[in-house]
Amino acid sequence: MNSKRLKNGMRVHLVPMSGTEAVTVLVHTKVGSRYEPTHLWGASHFIEHLMFKGTERRPNTLDISRELEQYGAQFNAYTGKDKTGYYVKIDSAHGALAVDLLHDMIFHSKYDQEEMDKERQVIIEEIKMYEENPIMHIHDLLEQALYGGNTLGKNIAGDAHSMMTMKREDIIDFRDRNYNPESMIVTIAGKIPNGIMDVLESTFGTVKHVESTSDGYEDYAGRSETESPIITVQNKPLEQVQLAIGFYGPGRLEKDAYAAKVLATILGGTMSSRLFIEVRERRGLCYSVRAAADGYDEIGDLVISAGLDASRLDVAAEAIFAEIEKVKCGEITEDELRYVKDNIEGSLKLRLENSTNTAEFVGKQELWFNEVESLEEVLEHYKSVTLEDVNRLANQIFDMKKISIAAVGPYASDKELLKHFSMLQ
Repeated sequence: MNSKRLKNGMRVHLVPMSGTEAVTVLVHTKVGSRYEPTHLWGASHFIEHLMFKGTERRPNTLDISRELEQYGAQFNAYTGKDKTGYYVKIDSAHGALAVDLLHDMIFHSKYDQEEMDKERQVIIEEIKMYEENPIMHIHDLLEQALYGGNTLGKNIAGDAHSMMTMKREDIIDFRDRNYNPESMIVTIAGKIPNGIMDVLESTFGTVKHVESTSDGYEDYAGRSETESPIITVQNKPLEQVQLAIGFYGPGRLEKDAYAAKVLATILGGTMSSRLFIEVRERRGLCYSVRAAADGYDEIGDLVISAGLDASRLDVAAEAIFAEIEKVKCGEITEDELRYVKDNIEGSLKLRLENSTNTAEFVGKQELWFNEVESLEEVLEHYKSVTLEDVNRLANQIFDMKKISIAAVGPYASDKELLKHFSMLQ
């Protein structure tokens, strides 16, 4: 891997990969919904959409898509709570086109008022789609419970009111303050095109620094213990309940973040995990059940999610919490730990066969840690996790006085849902 800086200070990583004719060009910027003031709630996601609506050189969406689709390229963008990414995966022979087009979109989009007003309606429909899809919406509901009072607790796309009221000039100002060379990374992975650094210098290297920089965000201050869980419910007459149970974990800057991912994988990260075998295979209480650990800079979470038969929620909740208690009591074995470490290693190696995943692997590290570790170095963090680490963390994370629950199902109130969780009362 070659790490470089353009003349304006923008960071670039070139990651050559053998055995491929493809290249992925990925541009990250360190902004997302947690950076947004109330009157711009959803602006980061809105900006991402507007990048595809036309530039002076490529006046509309069709001009952008046809130029890429001519060569069979894959392209998209995404917005998170603390990152935004834009990528093109293309035949390496056309890698310069990918760089030029991404630069043009990101820094020369027109933000035409008429197109913006149409896109507001598109995003409102997207918000409705998520809210009306229980599997998608459950995680927004859980983060409202986990991070209420902080921008981490707000969904990424905003709401209908914010979409219709945010002003063009405020959106452009927000973009300019956050799309700065020092907060952006370009990662190119795959078959690296010849002369690509010259192309980068003539495009991204010309971006000017804007003195008015991002306002940043307010750290999540943590939560006090409560006698009952914090609950969010969406009342829907469903036979299958979507359930998510959340606990606080280490932030991604903490060493324990690796142990948290190991713990989550043991509990519900594979088809041979404890929750999958006990709740689905042995008892037939659900179609899907899983556990995953994720993190932001200063805080993280471990989330158990499941799609459950509403008539058997009591039994399923009892089974889930019984597995949590077993883990807290130290029932994890050295064999389980070794098995999961092997699983994580193998999964990561397979994922990084893809140039887009490799670009993401490198770009996110630079974005969040200001450095990039090799695959071997990252795997060493997982290998160094001990059984003592996992046991300690299990008792730290699974604090029943700091638990949050979200559900989409036939529950008119928090109290009506909570009665199915006798172990928490």
